[in-house]
Amino acid sequence: VQLQASGGGLVQAGGSLRLSCAASGRTFSGVTMGWFRQAAGKERAFVAAIFRSGGTTYYADSVKGRFTISRDNAKNAVYLQMNSLKPEDTAVYYCAAGPRIITTTARMITSYDYWGQGTQVTVSS
Repeated sequence: VQLQASGGGLVQAGGSLRLSCAASGRTFSGVTMGWFRQAAGKERAFVAAIFRSGGTTYYADSVKGRFTISRDNAKNAVYLQMNSLKPEDTAVYYCAAGPRIITTTARMITSYDYWGQGTQVTVSS
C-alpha cells in the first residue's frame, strides 16, 4: 500500500484542519487505517484508527471529542477532521495502514505495515 498524506498547514488555536490520506496498491477496504503524530523531540504517538468497515474507531484521549477519523473505501481515502486545535497538537501527522490489526493492537505503531510521508500541522497560540 502506498500512502500520501496531505492537508496540513498553519492554523490558529481553536481552528480546524482536515487531513487526507490517499491509498493505492491493494484492496483498501481490507486494511485498518490509522493516524499518528510526532512532535519535535518526541516519539511518534497514536492519534486515531478506523477499522475496515468504518464502523469502529479509536482515539487517543488527548484528541477525543475534537478529532474525527473517517474513511471512504470507494475513494481509497481516510480523513482526520481536527477541530478546536491546540498548540500541543503541533506535529507531523502520518497516516498508516495495516491488514492484520485487531482491536487490542490498533493503537500500536508496530501494528501498521505501511506509512505515508507525513504532513506538518502547526497550531499557533
